[in-house]
Amino acid sequence: MTDLVPLAQAHCIPRRGIEHRLAEARVRELLPEVAGWELAEGGKALCRTFTFDDYHRTMAFVNALAYVAHREDHHPDLGVHYDRCVVRYSTHDVGGLSENDFICAAKASALVE
Repeated sequence: MTDLVPLAQAHCIPRRGIEHRLAEARVRELLPEVAGWELAEGGKALCRTFTFDDYHRTMAFVNALAYVAHREDHHPDLGVHYDRCVVRYSTHDVGGLSENDFICAAKASALVE
């Protein structure tokens, strides 16, 4: 677990099976560590909309996020628009949220901080 390492500095590990799905209490503990992110789909996903001044900056963010996703082998669903990108994390192999979702949410936020 990432209790000793900040989420944005942690790395994803493969998680398969419902035993890796985070309990609601753990989700509530981790949520404050990813400011700006919200629970969606009944607590099965993390979502955030990042806004930018123009398409070029939006695409720069998308490309940087794609690099992070490739490096961590954990890929978000993206909605890409002219001045914003909607990012959604969920771990399909556990049927909800895993620690990897919070790690990658923190890394996505760090791209714009």
